[in-house]
Amino acid sequence: MAAVAELTQYTSTAHRFSSEVSYASTRISGRRRLRLRPIRNSGIRCSVTSNEVQTAPAAVKAEEVKKKAECYGVFCLTYDLIAEEETKSWKKMVNIAVSGAAGMISNHLLFKLASGEVLGYDQPIALKLLGSERSLQALEGVAMELEDSLFPLLREVSIGIDPYEVFQDADWALLIGAKPRGPGMERAALLDINGQIFVEQGKALNTVASRDVKVLVVGNPCNTNALICLKNAPNIPAKNFHALTRLDENRAKCQLALKAGVFYDKVSNVTIWGNHSTTQVPDFLNARINGFPVKEVIKDTKWLEEEFTHNVQTRGGVLIKKWGRSSAASTAVSIVDAMRSLVTPTPEGDWFSTAVYTTGNPYGIADDIVFSMPCRSNGDGDYELIKDVEFDNYLWNRIKTTEAELLAEKKCVAHLTGEGIAVCDLPGDTMLPGEM
Repeated sequence: MAAVAELTQYTSTAHRFSSEVSYASTRISGRRRLRLRPIRNSGIRCSVTSNEVQTAPAAVKAEEVKKKAECYGVFCLTYDLIAEEETKSWKKMVNIAVSGAAGMISNHLLFKLASGEVLGYDQPIALKLLGSERSLQALEGVAMELEDSLFPLLREVSIGIDPYEVFQDADWALLIGAKPRGPGMERAALLDINGQIFVEQGKALNTVASRDVKVLVVGNPCNTNALICLKNAPNIPAKNFHALTRLDENRAKCQLALKAGVFYDKVSNVTIWGNHSTTQVPDFLNARINGFPVKEVIKDTKWLEEEFTHNVQTRGGVLIKKWGRSSAASTAVSIVDAMRSLVTPTPEGDWFSTAVYTTGNPYGIADDIVFSMPCRSNGDGDYELIKDVEFDNYLWNRIKTTEAELLAEKKCVAHLTGEGIAVCDLPGDTMLPGEM
């Protein structure tokens, strides 16, 4: 039996009301029940019936944040299985919040998440999409495309412009949205502008997200943005915060495979050390090809130290010159890879790169920054740092260079991390082209 509910919205100058349709399925007498229940006004429309773009909500107080973000269209129909109908294969729904959800990276990423490619083909998910007042209509378009794709695992989609609503009960927070660097803008200015975004998002996660939320920062400069975010979320373990360097790792694997004349699945144990900038250090010393050290397979040391490193560091800029746009699709793939590395056991003897909080690291890298390092996981969302790695003078000197840059960035955002007055003395302009 098909049940259709029409959601009608009434708007006045003082109040806006919405209703949520909840479709409850039961086997009793073979009947289905359709019921309506009100939800508290969130200041955001449910099903879109006009081209009106709403204004940003007022600041949300901590005691008022327990509100549900906007459901969209068919996703307002929630399928609540009673206990006896749940099967052993039915998993608890995972809430994934995505900022910058109307952007190009998200346009590739959201459909991968909804398909089951990331968390598994038996894992239902809810997508919580955060945009801005300017991008709200685009978010509605994204929700429409997700609707039309008929993903069986996608049980809920909510859209909004207030992180205190969108991040409610989030199990994953993929923080993609950030302001790009404009012409003539100093890097210090970009750190400050984007840093303020991540102050707000960190506070929102601290207030309303799951206590075990996994946070992946993609918006650049992502290492220091992740540090700002975690400093403003003291109730969430610092270990749960990551900055994305997986695309850099994937690019390094590609370059090594091309040089060695093998397919990239033969390349393992590749580490990106440090900052997601042109000071990043692609590590060929510990990498392997077909199980052998890279330096035994590729004997051209000059190529490894100069061309290989340069190619990885500048790959994004070359792509922009060729195509006229940044690497949105491959960034989305690398986000998928980064998430899967945390929910899938790492193959024996291998590892992956992710930028994480350094305090307590075994390498002698400075504490209290977010730094890309080699990790492995048991597939439970947690990770451990790899202790058995080798350093030579070439590798260590470059690690110290990227460390110095991150320490300088940390001083530049001290006013955003609660550590005093900011002092900006950045060692050089090492922005990646994607930040421009």
